[in-house]
Amino acid sequence: MVWEKIKGSLKEALAENVFNLWIEPIQLVELEKDCLCLSSPDRYFSAYVKQNFLEIITDKAEKHGLSAIKVVFCEKAEKRVNIRPGGKARPGVQMRLPNVPVNNSKFRPLHPQYTFDEFMVGESNILAESACKSVVAKDGMVGPCLYINSDTGLGKSHLTHAVAHKVLAESPMTRLHYVTAKQFAAEMVRGIQTNTMEQFKRKYQEQCDILLVEDVHSLTGKKKTQEELNDILDTLIKSGKRVVMTSKSAPRDLVGIDNEFCSRMTSGLVTSIKAPDISTRLRIVEKKAVQQQLMLDEELIGYLASHIRGDVRKIESALISIRAKAQLVGGVVDMDLVKDVVTSVIGANNIVTATMICELVGGQFNVSVKELQSRSRKRTVAFPRQIGMYLARKYTDESLADIGKVFNRDHSTVLHSIKVVSTKAVRDTSVSGQLNILGDKVKQL
Repeated sequence: MVWEKIKGSLKEALAENVFNLWIEPIQLVELEKDCLCLSSPDRYFSAYVKQNFLEIITDKAEKHGLSAIKVVFCEKAEKRVNIRPGGKARPGVQMRLPNVPVNNSKFRPLHPQYTFDEFMVGESNILAESACKSVVAKDGMVGPCLYINSDTGLGKSHLTHAVAHKVLAESPMTRLHYVTAKQFAAEMVRGIQTNTMEQFKRKYQEQCDILLVEDVHSLTGKKKTQEELNDILDTLIKSGKRVVMTSKSAPRDLVGIDNEFCSRMTSGLVTSIKAPDISTRLRIVEKKAVQQQLMLDEELIGYLASHIRGDVRKIESALISIRAKAQLVGGVVDMDLVKDVVTSVIGANNIVTATMICELVGGQFNVSVKELQSRSRKRTVAFPRQIGMYLARKYTDESLADIGKVFNRDHSTVLHSIKVVSTKAVRDTSVSGQLNILGDKVKQL
């Protein structure tokens, strides 16, 4: 058998103890024309062998006639054992191999669907998603520490889970710690109470390659915890390790957070995730409907995307409710059912806002929200922008200044736009017709 011949050559080339420890346990699974598939005890074993012996294995394989062969590893689905000092095996615990650093990774349970592939990218979150991929790739683009902030339900946890999934899949020997700020604080308190602070510090400062901390805003007023985490960040950053922090607040809005700690957290890229725009929400509804095995037509998808904004979890909740209610009525999903569910999710008194009108107008004129907020003076952009401001003033209670913020303009520009549209509506019946149609759509929001 060719693998036995390769192992024979490796035995001659390597020290006996190295061969017995790292090569002997490997078994042949399958040999194809361009692929040599080998099995190992576990993924950590595979990672170490690939890192240290893949080159010599490939070299010996070529010398035995397997030219241009690709060597791949898989792991056995066997019970692992741990040898006790007395020599007896303890089932169910992985044996740590000599010369391999302790991998004491600690991370909260990872959601199986919170991966990069499942993350819906749009204008509101593309920078945060790209930054997280940069952290995984270790290309240094985001600086020493990535800080992400957003309101709840917009994807912070999804992205941090995705980072953990990707890192552990590609580099299983990476020492990764993923905790919430509250979990970190509780662990520190236990360390103080049990006089184990040295072990606590060593774990995070010396035995950590990537640190993910969620909800750092919850450390408000906890000075001692901030000091401890600040020291850890200082050590990790100086050692070139990777750090990702998330919060519901932008750095400038953090209250009760030490300035030095805040400065260190924001020493790299600071980015925020905004609420998804209408086009992104449409794709989210469509994808999550498929996950719930719901067949929704464009009208129903559009209604859900138009009425459920902000927290993406509300979309998931609505779709779960739609599926449950549909099963009770024979699997039929119609507009009445969808409206009933949406009302239960967002409430009956859903207030129309300038932001909602901005998205509606953009969709009607085939112009993105980003274009409406830009400095462009093209008629195809400027006129819809003016109509949006006019409708926002007519159908909301928001001030001129608040409407201006939505369109990235000042209050005087909003006032000018209202006058322009009002004048055109009197002189041009087509404009007044458009306003009537859009007015009806606003009332349906």
